[in-house]
Amino acid sequence: MRTRINLTALFLVSVMACLSLKVQAEPNTKEKKAKKQKTETVKLFNGKDLNNWAFMLRDQSVKPESVFFIKDGVIHITGNPFGYMRTKDSYSDYNLHLEWRYPVEATNSGVFINVQLPDTIWPKCFECQLKAGSAGDFICMSGSDMNERTDKTVRVINKLAPSAEKPTGEWNTMEIVTRGNTIEVTLNGVLMNKATGTNPGSGHICLQSEGKDIQFRNVYLTRPKK
Repeated sequence: MRTRINLTALFLVSVMACLSLKVQAEPNTKEKKAKKQKTETVKLFNGKDLNNWAFMLRDQSVKPESVFFIKDGVIHITGNPFGYMRTKDSYSDYNLHLEWRYPVEATNSGVFINVQLPDTIWPKCFECQLKAGSAGDFICMSGSDMNERTDKTVRVINKLAPSAEKPTGEWNTMEIVTRGNTIEVTLNGVLMNKATGTNPGSGHICLQSEGKDIQFRNVYLTRPKK
């Protein structure tokens, strides 16, 4: 009889323990879900127009629409004259996603982040290099700086990994993550570079015109909801 009572008690204790674990697990699941829901996606390019962008060209007699235009839902940048298209809004603490390719010839371009006004050739910012063979390098432009730039006579911080670029005509995927004063750049799934102690730590985002034809698509960022 006592054995049966002990077994029953043990069974009840086990059931209560399982229920307790389930109750404890539920808030954690909800917390994780809530954390995932606290981000928002900002489409920097909607596939239809460039209304969210401003334009800067070295030769200001050239009309921006002849250099930056949309065809088949893709941004085309001719590369000549030098310049850039810039987000009208400023950003910080985000994950930037973009896809790019050289349609005909591997050439030169870049993604500018933490861009400071006024618009000029070239503004204070960090360039995430897209130059063929060097995609993933950082360039500290017009007074910008980072801890990794130990030699102040040099503006280029070389990428950390061998080139991960795809052949001409194929789409590359770049992810740029900024958190406070850090920047990480991943190209086609490979971590290419990391910067710490960046100054400036926030700003506009630009797509560069420098060289020949380059195309961009799926340009958007995710960030914490305000």
